This record gives sequence, C-alpha cells and structure tokens, in this order.
Amino acid sequence: MVRKRFAAAGALNAVVALSLGCATGATPHIPAAQSGYAPVNGLKMYYEIHGTVNGNDPPLVLLHGGGSTIETSFGKVLPALAKTRQVIAFEQQGHGRTADIADRPFTFEQSADDTADLLRHLNIGKADFLGYSNGGHIALQIAISHPDLVRKLIVESAMFQRDGSDPGFWKSFENAKQDDMPLELQKAYLGVAPHPEDLPTFFTKSVQRMLHFKGWTPEAIRLISAPTLVMIGDRDIVRPEHAVLMFRLFPNAQLAILPGTDHMTFVNRSDWLVPMIGTFLDSPMPPTRPNGKKNR
Repeated sequence: MVRKRFAAAGALNAVVALSLGCATGATPHIPAAQSGYAPVNGLKMYYEIHGTVNGNDPPLVLLHGGGSTIETSFGKVLPALAKTRQVIAFEQQGHGRTADIADRPFTFEQSADDTADLLRHLNIGKADFLGYSNGGHIALQIAISHPDLVRKLIVESAMFQRDGSDPGFWKSFENAKQDDMPLELQKAYLGVAPHPEDLPTFFTKSVQRMLHFKGWTPEAIRLISAPTLVMIGDRDIVRPEHAVLMFRLFPNAQLAILPGTDHMTFVNRSDWLVPMIGTFLDSPMPPTRPNGKKNR
C-alpha cells in the first residue's frame, strides 16, 4: 500500500528520477588533472581524468544518470574516490558539454558503444564501472556488449526489467513535460551545453529512451561474470525485491540497500557510498574455477 501511494504521488519524481537522474543541491565544477574532447562515433565527447593510477588497479569509469552532468550525478563522491584511484568521468551524447547528434536517439546500446570507444581512444583496455540510474543501465549493457572491458561493476539505482519499478513510474513518462525537469538540472545543462537552445530536444530524447525501455533477460544478467555491487535506496524507484532478484542473478554479486534514501537523495550519501565502493573495488578478485568462471 505504501509503495502504491509512492507511485501515485511520485509521478513527477519518477520522470525526473530515471530519465533525469539528479542530485539535490548544486555542486560546483570539480577541477580535473586532465580534460578534453575525444572523437567518438561522430561525437566530440567531453571527458575528465581525476586522481592517479593506483598500482595495477584499472581506472574507475563514472556513468552519469540520464539528463545529468558529471557534477549532478557524482559531485558528492568524485573527489573522495579520486583520492585513492584514477577516475574517468565523461558526458554522454547530448549531455552536459557533449553536443548531440540531431538524428540519433539516446539508446543504452549506443551509449555502451560510445563508452567503449572512448576508452579505446584513451588506451584503456580494462576498467571498473560505476553507473547511477540510467548510467547503471549503460553499465549493464557494457558488461553484456563489451565484457572484456569490465573488471568490476557497480550498479546504482537501476533495474534490468520494467517490473523493477511500479506501473505508475512508467505511466508518468507518457505525459512528461519540460517543466517537470528540476530547475537545478536545467541550470546545469544551460550552463555548460554547447547548444543550450537544444534543451527541449534533450528532454524529449531522455523521456523517449525510458518510454522504449526494454531491459534485459535474466539469462543475460546471469552471463555477466564481473563481480558486481548492486546498490539502491530503500525508498528508491527500484523495488527492493527487484534489487534482491538482480543480486541473485549475478554470478558474483554483493547488495547494499541504503536506509532512508530515495532516488533523488541517493547520490548525496557520500558518507556511505565512498567507503562501500572503495571496499568493493579494493577487495581481491574471486578465484576462477577450472571452467573459467569465477566462484561466488
């Protein structure tokens, strides 16, 4: 009953939550050790490199939420994460400082391929991936389409099938309007976008991606061999039962459900997120069985 009330009362939050993953409170730009634009599948993709290489550990790649920028999804955690490892953050097609391709829709498959090609441009053959909201969906697609790139996977506030959220969540996209977009996200986009006049198209494409969300089969999730940390809030748009199911499907997984946390405030829980992420990434890789699969 509580969750049904959430779905009905939170239609607006649903729209901005997954098509437009965001943080609460403005976050200033975080200076990077290196930044630039990479030629990626017709894009001039903006990227930043923070921190330094930590021994033999691969870099951590951050995948922001839909409709977001590096700062709105990761501003609260990026500085702390970069103290102990190299962190690569970038902005996807049409997001932030990366200009859109007018006739190309936003899709998880294309975003995964763009990510892989960016890493190839940066001469990175293996990485850890942290994806929040729609970034979590992109992380899943990367693990499926480009498994050789992935060492470890962190999936925050994301689902692998439509039944991972309530029907009211999906219904809310049918009548989404640009005015539903949080003012802070509009300001973030307008403040850095190379073509700020594209905001209406940007919003429409973000919503269309969710209207056409198909997800992945349980079999596809079972085939992801990379150690995975599944994280949601107990008041998230993702149902706790779905997070448990996803946790059970991954061959090597851990699960964290943050108390008193919804989708919008999840990214602000840096005091919980940073140590859990660090511990997961720093833990030894699970041993490999003779058949090449890792023990759980």
